[in-house]
Formats: sequence, structure tokens, C-alpha cells
Amino acid sequence: MPIQYYIILASALFCIGVVGVLIRRNAIIIFMCIELMLNSVNLMLVAFSKMHYGLGSADNKIVAVNIGTDAQLFVFFIMVVAAAEVSVGLAIIVMMYRNVHSTDVNFLNRLKN
Repeated sequence: MPIQYYIILASALFCIGVVGVLIRRNAIIIFMCIELMLNSVNLMLVAFSKMHYGLGSADNKIVAVNIGTDAQLFVFFIMVVAAAEVSVGLAIIVMMYRNVHSTDVNFLNRLKN
């Protein structure tokens, strides 16, 4: 599959995530859009890694077992950090909902005073 398909898909997912963060006011939806943006970056990283190692193995005529594992390792760490972010973020949202009975981020501005 050509790299352009991966680039188009990852760009579309990232744009959907940005629009969701900018337009929506629900904290849970905003966290889901941030996760969507992180996953689109992961997709792009793995696609470019596959393209890079695919070109290198075609020139040398050597088939390696660990093609593209560097990017997959970075993607794994990004996913671990994203999971930790979601667990802390959801705990904050649950505490906010218990105290305020709303997950609207505009309501948080009123809590400053």
C-alpha cells in the first residue's frame, strides 16, 4: 500500500481531533479527540518507519526480521504515556463531576473566583 494513503488517513484523523478539541466543550469528548490526535501521529510514525526500512531492504536485497521495530518501540511508549494521561484525566473529570455535576469546560472558568 502506498505511503500516501497512510498520510491522508493520519492527516484526516488529526484534523478531526483538532476540530473536536476546538469546537466541543465536553471534557470527555476533548480527551477522546486528544487521543485521536496521538493515534494519528502513531500511525504516521509507523508508516514512515515502514517506508524507510522498506527502501533500505530493497537496495541491499536483505530481508531483516526486525524491520521497523524502532518506530514501534516509540509508538509503544507514546501509548503508555497516553494511557497514563487518560487515567489521570478521567480521575480529574470524575472528581469535577462529583463536585460540580457538569463536565462542561466552560464551567471551570467560574470556579476560579
